[in-house]
Amino acid sequence: MFSQYYMMIQLSEEAEMAVEEAWQGKPGNILSEAFRMRIKGADLRTLSSLEWLNDEIMNFYFNLIQERSGSDNLPSVHVFNTFFYPKVLKEGHKGVRRWTKQVDLFSKDIILIPVHLGVHWCLACIHLRKGLIQYFDSMGGRNQQCLMALKKYIEDESIDKRKQTLDTSHWVLECVQGIPQQMNGSDCGVFACKFAEYLSRDADFTFGQEHMPYFRKRMAYEILTKKLL
Repeated sequence: MFSQYYMMIQLSEEAEMAVEEAWQGKPGNILSEAFRMRIKGADLRTLSSLEWLNDEIMNFYFNLIQERSGSDNLPSVHVFNTFFYPKVLKEGHKGVRRWTKQVDLFSKDIILIPVHLGVHWCLACIHLRKGLIQYFDSMGGRNQQCLMALKKYIEDESIDKRKQTLDTSHWVLECVQGIPQQMNGSDCGVFACKFAEYLSRDADFTFGQEHMPYFRKRMAYEILTKKLL
């Protein structure tokens, strides 16, 4: 497991300057390109100050988490993008059936799903090895509908892709309490990203509201360099 010290290591002066320069650049400039996505200046700027993170930043960062997974004895991870949850909620498995055409979800340890509730980001996580589905809300909210929808999804996915029933009778569905909480109305996206990043390392949540300015700048640098520190 990575140490807390490692996670809070100070960014170099060069990294700080790179982020500040990117934030001050033209909104239309393409600053990073990977995963068939392009991050423009306007996107990266949502990580500055008290801005709300947009879909582009969330999806790019989650892909960085997935790219790192499985290495250095880390859990294997699959991530869905920000459009997955509303489609599952509206259409069920049939609406996203083709999304896993190239991936075997059941070979993964965890599945990370960003959840957008109109003006608030949360995170859902399916722990396939543990038989556990969890929901993380930095404002303490509960969302049983999300948990049930994901449980039904993974059951349907097993029937569709493996032609066998997944026994979820003993699975635990949990809206996790006692987790770090935001103290403003704008950092929910950063909290959701950091919940995901820590879960992808099997790490305890050793951060709080006071770390959000640091994480915003660090995430911006990681997106610019296309690699998690």
